[in-house]
Amino acid sequence: MDVKLIQTKLGALLQGDKVIWLVIGFLAIFSVLAVYSSSEALALRTGVGTESFLVKHIFLLIGSLFLIYFCHLINYVKYGRLSVLLLIIAIPLLVYTQLLGETYNQATRWIRIPIIGLTFQTSDFAKIALILYTSRTLSLMQHKQIALGELIVPVLLVCGLIAPSDLSSALILFFTCLLLMFIGRVKMRNVFSLLMLGFAAFAILILLADFFPDAIRVDTWVHRLKDFWIGNTGDQFQVEQAQMAIAQGGFFGLGPGNAQQAHFLPHSYSDYIFCVIIEEYGMLGALVIISLYITLLLRCIRLVTKSPKAFGAMLAVGLCFSLVIQAFVHIAVNVNLLPVTGLTLPFVSMGGTSLMFTGISLGIILSVSKYIESSVGETTEAVVNKQIALDS
Repeated sequence: MDVKLIQTKLGALLQGDKVIWLVIGFLAIFSVLAVYSSSEALALRTGVGTESFLVKHIFLLIGSLFLIYFCHLINYVKYGRLSVLLLIIAIPLLVYTQLLGETYNQATRWIRIPIIGLTFQTSDFAKIALILYTSRTLSLMQHKQIALGELIVPVLLVCGLIAPSDLSSALILFFTCLLLMFIGRVKMRNVFSLLMLGFAAFAILILLADFFPDAIRVDTWVHRLKDFWIGNTGDQFQVEQAQMAIAQGGFFGLGPGNAQQAHFLPHSYSDYIFCVIIEEYGMLGALVIISLYITLLLRCIRLVTKSPKAFGAMLAVGLCFSLVIQAFVHIAVNVNLLPVTGLTLPFVSMGGTSLMFTGISLGIILSVSKYIESSVGETTEAVVNKQIALDS
């Protein structure tokens, strides 16, 4: 079969940055291998076959790949038009989650969808909605006067509603918005003002915890910090098992399917999946994973330099920052450089909502890259035609 013909067909099918497509493909492969190894412990605890978890994960992964493909076909400008509506939907959903959401592991982050009975993590939806809205608002601020409150109030509101049950996600989203403001050339005093207001909102949350101890998980935050800094609180089981997995992995690892500590880590298929990757593929495998996320970040930064419109540049880099920062926080937790957060490894860990919304984020990034490449191509063609006309 003609290799060039296959490359041409794939290029026509998978538009946008081909390097980002490769990164997605490699992450998907690592995801299947790591989930299969780590879900064995979950299968033993629940009495269900490991293959059932793997099949479910593969279906979810295929679904997220479909979302990537579908979202990358849509012109990214249309996402900007939907941003206000999505934010209006996200805020009531977050409020509903705090009041009537499903609680798992002492965290209320999910709502159950009627009829089908599936759970849905509203913070994942809210993150994309806020990044879309922030990117759109910042791009509009480049051309006309917009009240700063239109940007700051939604950021504080959304992050403040996510924080009580998922502080780590709220912090990542908050600092992503700060980075976008910096990239969007907002005056530094306004960036600093948002930072101070964020500290004030966090202080208010801590004060409210006395009245709503079940809703605002201050005790959990304090316990995790003490566990990290002091290390003698008696709850070091996860950390110890993670360190053993890293030590056993060495440089080349024990090989696919040979992870032992995955049987003991409570959340080896999600929160501690990076340890499973190190145990099976060693530091070499860890470096591959890290390089994939760094490559994604560099390709998105490249889009910023090439984008003819501010909205596309900030949208791509904002979504990329949220994914890459989450990935490196997950990695830092796994190697005991940060306290336990409960964050998954984007597009690798087992999960439903997180996989789907990571797919949507990657699809939007590819949409930006696709339309940037087409606009650059059109500009180049126009220059060539102009030169031909002058020569003739």
